[in-house]
Amino acid sequence: MSLATSAARFCQAFRNRDYSIYCIGSSLTVIGLWMQRIAIGWVTWKLTESPTWLGIISFAELFPVVLLSPFAGALADRLDRIQIARVAQCLNMIQATILTALTLSGTLTIWSLCALALWTGIVVSFWQPARMALIPNLVQREDLASAVAINSVIFNAARFVGPAIAGLVIVGYGAGYAFLANAISYLPFIAALFMIRPRPDLTPRKSHGGLFAQMVEGYSYSLRHPGIGPTLVLMLVACICMRPVFELLPGYAVEIFARGAEGLSMMATVTGIGAVLGGIYLGQRAGLEGLVQLSLFSVAAMIVSLLVFSLTSNFWIGLFALAVAGGAMVTHGAGAQTLIQSAVDEGMRGRVIALYGMMFRGGPAVGALAMGWVSDWAGLRWPLVVGCGLTALALFWMISRRAAIREALEARGGIGS
Repeated sequence: MSLATSAARFCQAFRNRDYSIYCIGSSLTVIGLWMQRIAIGWVTWKLTESPTWLGIISFAELFPVVLLSPFAGALADRLDRIQIARVAQCLNMIQATILTALTLSGTLTIWSLCALALWTGIVVSFWQPARMALIPNLVQREDLASAVAINSVIFNAARFVGPAIAGLVIVGYGAGYAFLANAISYLPFIAALFMIRPRPDLTPRKSHGGLFAQMVEGYSYSLRHPGIGPTLVLMLVACICMRPVFELLPGYAVEIFARGAEGLSMMATVTGIGAVLGGIYLGQRAGLEGLVQLSLFSVAAMIVSLLVFSLTSNFWIGLFALAVAGGAMVTHGAGAQTLIQSAVDEGMRGRVIALYGMMFRGGPAVGALAMGWVSDWAGLRWPLVVGCGLTALALFWMISRRAAIREALEARGGIGS
């Protein structure tokens, strides 16, 4: 396949007007988001110097999705997803503005930071299923894989652009100005969400049964599906047992590698570079064939790279391992989302994607809290080693079922099928 063909296949989702507007508007927002994430981690460490508090702050931001996603997913199948997106982004901008004011005034405490992280977690719990369920409504069916990959590349390009900028801002001016940049970054995205033209399939859908019954129906459908169920199980184990390492990077930067904010920025940056490369590779692939196998291979690569990261004391080896882990994480996560989006019934999309989002965000929340607490007395290395071992067991289970999973997700996968 020529480079031009690969690039054209990767970019084909941009032929859809609404999706192009969405991507342009979201680009600055995700850079600001990553600036804020790095700054929050750094401020948490400076206030407490505790891995436990790093885990608590991550838990406060990520765990609400576990409680609220079933409800939010049902709403995404009943209400206008564009309207949900607009309200969520306005609330996110207000949160970032308050965080900026408290930091610049010198009145920020670990408890107010925890409350603001919880605010973000609640808002994102409703925003995430609406966002992911919205994407298939903004593109033609054959452009879905391209759209998912482009979203992943934008998010993960921001993963290294945002931390690189945040590191410079924190060192030169302080964390408060990183929070300010995030608050400002929401403005173009909110404007873009008001520019997207409503389409018939974006209007509220007719609902059948009560909200609770629909939530239960979504769980039952997901877990009984021969392809979606196992895919979600492996996602959950990987998110609990390995992904928390990215929330605990401030501790690794200081305690393991003896680096400051610059080291933390470099670690987040190389993770993002690897993630972007993984997203680009995924986006130029044609069709669904082989995507299950690629997803499984990516989990294996993530296990090996994080084992290396957990055991080395060499900063440069650690950076390389994080880059590989970042690429593997995106290839697995975006590949799994593409398979699920392609196989799910349209009437179930919001609820199933909410369950995916719950595992993708809630898993690291639980894992970061547990890993941070254990790391306070066992050190940062060994909890990650154990997590890699548990994920390997889940991977072997998944491999034993791969033929049936391929049949359910690849052979019969079709959007809305």
